[in-house]
Amino acid sequence: MRNGGEADRLNRAPDDRVRPFGVSAYGEVRIAAVITARNEAGTIAEVVRCTAAHVHEVLVMDGQSLDETAARAEAAGARVIRDTGRGKGAAIRQSLAATTADIVVFLDADGSHDPADIPALVRPVLERRAELCVGSRFSGGTDELSVTVSQLVRTIGNVAMNIAINTRFGVALTDTLNGFRAVRRTVALEVQLQENRHTIEQEMVMKVLSYGYRVVNRPTHEYSRRFGTSHIAVWREWPSFVRCVVVNIFRPMRAGALPAAERGPDDDAHSAVKTWMQGDA
Repeated sequence: MRNGGEADRLNRAPDDRVRPFGVSAYGEVRIAAVITARNEAGTIAEVVRCTAAHVHEVLVMDGQSLDETAARAEAAGARVIRDTGRGKGAAIRQSLAATTADIVVFLDADGSHDPADIPALVRPVLERRAELCVGSRFSGGTDELSVTVSQLVRTIGNVAMNIAINTRFGVALTDTLNGFRAVRRTVALEVQLQENRHTIEQEMVMKVLSYGYRVVNRPTHEYSRRFGTSHIAVWREWPSFVRCVVVNIFRPMRAGALPAAERGPDDDAHSAVKTWMQGDA
């Protein structure tokens, strides 16, 4: 996307140590990718094409773009939905009603997320070892660590939220704010997400946990965006992040819809993924 090496990264197999991936590895479980985009014409087409190799369906939620984002996404093979323009959270909530896929993967349109990591995020959900899997930049690395006040505030805020969530729910998550994640769609609908902006990412983690479901991390690397700047203005957004944590951290625990005894692997999907990972397919 940014150069020849970047194109190779986006088109490589999910793991160079295993066989090339095909969506048949998911068995009967359908996977959709939702790419939230606003004025990302420079990268959207390649992100859509690379993502399509790892899922059954690609949806682009176009946030009222003023450039050719929607047209280029559609030409690349995505189903484009013009969202309400109220923010990333509103687009994510809208996308959950727009697909019938069993598992939904969310990623950004700016090239900061590697579509080849999608199978690794899907796998714990597919095997019913978790209902939400969030990519971890703390274990996978990030190119976005720059010595600026804004970045320092962002990093400290992320760590503080991780500590609060881990303490409240008795988990050991390393990243709760990364938008690159896979979730079982029925669970995402059940927890009744309400946030309209980027705060939906931490809301999703806290609500999934408060409903008694499981959240895990898998290492994913965050790459620098190629064009433009982030849509998150830290100085303007941080009060919303604090409000969202305060509202949800004290949410009463509810029993999950899936009793513990029923949280075993999805046999067909588990078998297919296990075969693929072992290189016997």
